Amino acid sequence: MTSWLHEERLSAVHKVVRDSRAKRVLDLGCGDGDLFVRLAVEPGIETLVGLDIHAGSLRRLETRLAAVEVCVPQIDLRLASMTEPTPDLAGYDCAVLVETIEHIDPDKLSKLERALFRVLRPGHVVVTTPNAEFNPLLGVPPHRMRHPDHRFEWDRAKLRKWGRRVAGQAGYDVQFRDIAGAHPDLGGASQMAVFDRARAAQP
Repeated sequence: MTSWLHEERLSAVHKVVRDSRAKRVLDLGCGDGDLFVRLAVEPGIETLVGLDIHAGSLRRLETRLAAVEVCVPQIDLRLASMTEPTPDLAGYDCAVLVETIEHIDPDKLSKLERALFRVLRPGHVVVTTPNAEFNPLLGVPPHRMRHPDHRFEWDRAKLRKWGRRVAGQAGYDVQFRDIAGAHPDLGGASQMAVFDRARAAQP
């Protein structure tokens, strides 16, 4: 279940970052660095910052980075929470949250929204999260979620409702895409919201 789906997810997000031509990128909830390592060898990115609340994950990421030929001139790994960003991270070109939002308690989502769209305000925001509608095809029972640490899993309608609300409040355009398949009734195994501040400002 994980390898193919995860590869599809990483490829989709990587393409969005590349197409955005972002030079300064935030990986919020970078974990062991599956996406981060890909971005670290991406020509054109000048600054790449990874945040995670798990020190062990950051240590493993450091080890992985030492084994590749990093192209990005400035790499910064921080033991920190995405809901409590520091002011120096404001105004980056792009921020990515790959399968992280579902690990946040629903009553703390407003804190993430404020941190991401009010304090950091990157040019682009890319959010991926499981599509709950697809769970039966992955063998996930109705009363369970894909991972024991998930606090929620949204269907496509809920992601769109959330995305349109925060985009409208913060002055972003938002578009939605299926990831890892496109079942005619159930969508993809994962789903992605891509927020664009510049597009929203266009007349």
